[in-house]
Amino acid sequence: MFSRDRWEEILEALTANWFRTILTAFGVLWGIFILVILLAAGRGLENGVKQGFSGIATNTMFMWTQVASKPYKGMPKGRRYSFEIEDVTAIKEQVPGLRFVSPRNQLGGFGGENNVVRGLNTGAFNVYGDYPEIIKQETMDITSGRFLNYSDINGKRKVAIIGDGVESALYDEVEDPLGTYIKINGVNFMVIGTYKKKSRGGDAEEGQKEIYVPFTAFSQAFNRGNKVGWMAITAKDGSSITNLKDRIIEIVKSRHSIHPEDDRAVGNFDLYQEFSKVNGLFVALKAVAYFVGVLVLLSGIIGISNIMLIVVKERTNEIGVRRALGATPWSIRGQILMESIFLTIVSGMSGIILATGVIWLVNLQLDSMDTSEMMFLNPSVNLGVVIIALSILIISGLLAGLIPAQHAIKVKPVDALRTE
Repeated sequence: MFSRDRWEEILEALTANWFRTILTAFGVLWGIFILVILLAAGRGLENGVKQGFSGIATNTMFMWTQVASKPYKGMPKGRRYSFEIEDVTAIKEQVPGLRFVSPRNQLGGFGGENNVVRGLNTGAFNVYGDYPEIIKQETMDITSGRFLNYSDINGKRKVAIIGDGVESALYDEVEDPLGTYIKINGVNFMVIGTYKKKSRGGDAEEGQKEIYVPFTAFSQAFNRGNKVGWMAITAKDGSSITNLKDRIIEIVKSRHSIHPEDDRAVGNFDLYQEFSKVNGLFVALKAVAYFVGVLVLLSGIIGISNIMLIVVKERTNEIGVRRALGATPWSIRGQILMESIFLTIVSGMSGIILATGVIWLVNLQLDSMDTSEMMFLNPSVNLGVVIIALSILIISGLLAGLIPAQHAIKVKPVDALRTE
């Protein structure tokens, strides 16, 4: 039940010595401020790092051929081999839990000879032979036209989707590339779409200088037959590509007579495994933030407890009078506990408000900057963190007032009245 008299007593007790109260409250304010700022900074760093994974399905592995390092079934050590389109079919049929198995071929690349021509303009670009699913594994924004479809695959159509970087290099600013032709290693392809990829660190610029053509048209135009350069394999939601990886590699080894224990013959990069390591790192950082923040907060709580002990000692005579007039031990204990909790919550909430203001100012500054290449983005804390902080404050207030409260009820009325 709300008691106005009790709250007036609490405010009177806390304002009797303003300087002491403010210094005591600052310890809790600083502790909760540090906790919230550390958690927000950790979230900002996490957002920045994960921005590097944007635009690609993280539950994905990439697989390519290497040199066989062990002889097997009469095959010599050091032999080379290639994936085939039939491998893709076998993997799809024998490994449940896969969402996409995309065979890929590649031609040219940055630093190589000019392989794409349009009129008098030339350039060296990565040219990929792909299936339509690749856009769901390596996200891009189609800025005009369309992406590949299965009509292009089945009809072996010589069509191409070009990046912003390719468009800038081969076309004038006022030209519309749709419906025009570019020549890739002497073979004409009609441009049916343009794209722009999300930034991914240092590869952002090169990501815009790529060309996508149908896998079947690529194989036919550049004499690749049924060969596959490498594969991008994505697991379904609820399945881990890391758990499916061994079975996928086992199928490939069996089909190409690779020794089962030859770990060098099939190269792979498990993006999901790397992404999980990053997530694990940020879980550890969050734990460190809580640990450091709670330790700093604990120092503030100890300060409040010490001050409340001093307050109880100063009010020994008052407590004796109240006990003599019939105040119960619980009434005395409750008074001290409420003062402690009130001081803790007020100072803690002030710390939360201050931290929120700092986070807002940081985000305001970041909004005015280009954050596409930054490793720090949108520092923030969610409602759950605020609720946890409030819970910590309430528990801390109880703990801070518990010892002083117990000390107060042990004071005998006769001894208390004798105290000057």
